Amino acid sequence: MSRRFQCKAIPSIWLEHNGRRLDCGPYMSGAIEAKELLKKHRTEPLGSLTTGHNSGIFNGPRFARVYVDKPENGIPFLGSTDILNADLSSISLLSKKQVAGNPALVIDEGWTLITCSGTIGRMAYARSDMKGMAGSQHFMRVVPNTNKIKPGYLYAYLHSRFGVPLITSGTYGAIIQHIEPQHIADLPVPRLGSVEDQAHEAVQQAANLRTRASESLVDAIAMLERESGLEGIPAIANSGIGFGARAVCSAALVKRMDASFHSPFHEDVLCSIRTIAVGTSSVRDIAESIFEPKRFKRVQVDGEEFGIPMFGTTALMWADPQPSFLIPKRLASEYELVVDERTILIPRSGQIAGIIGSAVLPYGKLIGGAVSEDAIRIRCRSEIDAGYLFVALNSEYGRRQLKARAYGSSIPHLDVDQIGNVLIPNLDSDLRRRIGSVGFESSELRSEAVNLEQIARDLVERTIQEKGR
Repeated sequence: MSRRFQCKAIPSIWLEHNGRRLDCGPYMSGAIEAKELLKKHRTEPLGSLTTGHNSGIFNGPRFARVYVDKPENGIPFLGSTDILNADLSSISLLSKKQVAGNPALVIDEGWTLITCSGTIGRMAYARSDMKGMAGSQHFMRVVPNTNKIKPGYLYAYLHSRFGVPLITSGTYGAIIQHIEPQHIADLPVPRLGSVEDQAHEAVQQAANLRTRASESLVDAIAMLERESGLEGIPAIANSGIGFGARAVCSAALVKRMDASFHSPFHEDVLCSIRTIAVGTSSVRDIAESIFEPKRFKRVQVDGEEFGIPMFGTTALMWADPQPSFLIPKRLASEYELVVDERTILIPRSGQIAGIIGSAVLPYGKLIGGAVSEDAIRIRCRSEIDAGYLFVALNSEYGRRQLKARAYGSSIPHLDVDQIGNVLIPNLDSDLRRRIGSVGFESSELRSEAVNLEQIARDLVERTIQEKGR
């Protein structure tokens, strides 16, 4: 993979302050620029603003994990990628006994969570629906001392264009990079007066909106199942298809012979939904169109005046989706890559226990952005239809149908026909409107949360920049 050429002019005094270091990495990353600018502010070391276990900056313990299937026996267990996700309803469950024996695993609201191996410096603000969950050793916990600093401000600063480079500048390792708590304990945190309160309020409000969005989706799924006469099924931990055995009529093998399609995991939900009194519709009956864009050559451009942001399917799951790069506007239009708020996205490939078959209604920067051809599009006629399909496909009755319809062994795939054949309850128009409006509102809440976090970061960055002149 070739590296893109970059050029940046720096003051010679920066070389003097950094031992005449001539390698370009620290200067290009922004770490040294941040250090120089922060010298003009009153700052305090990060370690002096934290509290609790291991001085308030620590990783989770390493241990042999014991996973369970039933919610009554387990605690949701967050990995380093899970902390970024908007939906935490189907993550793995760790044995309650293990969590009880390792209290340092448990996460509390208001902490800043930072990935510390692999891709360094990705962050999340622990919201109320994360409280009490357990977490892996692959992300650090920064526990703010609320008597000294507001949690939301600390997160906004650490997640800013000044905080991230300072954190990542302490990484070590060649192939798999790491960072340890002691590497960021002396990181300077600027004190910005009333700006800290404003940033905290915006970040906390964003966290509350994300929790509301998740709760709204859960409520909408419960309403869908209740009004359809379907028994509620808990979200499956790890989303895998468990072992099962059953006899299958030979006529049922004409189109599909793979065991996962005929497994109890899939057949149990099909039997239930086919017998409901309200009847069923297929996704194809409700959607305006279902399609997957053609594959195309990635052409990257610099500057939003020339291109639009391009997102991969992993970013679709994040609470704050971030693009991989910019592609030309002409290319995005030609290959029908741009998505709007009435287009449901479904990753078409990956592992069954992963994101394949997970429906997403766009929010934040995804709206108006370009999304990889690895996401199949379900384009709807109205916001209500989009919201209703989004809720139905996020229920276990929808999710199991999608995952079981994937085909292939090493890397399973979904196709347009398989998605179009998924069955959903055929509720009357009034119920569909009520459920659809709640589903669509959850997407709007997530968009608002993304905007609020961005406002907080912009405020912190602008204040540091202006007062540092």
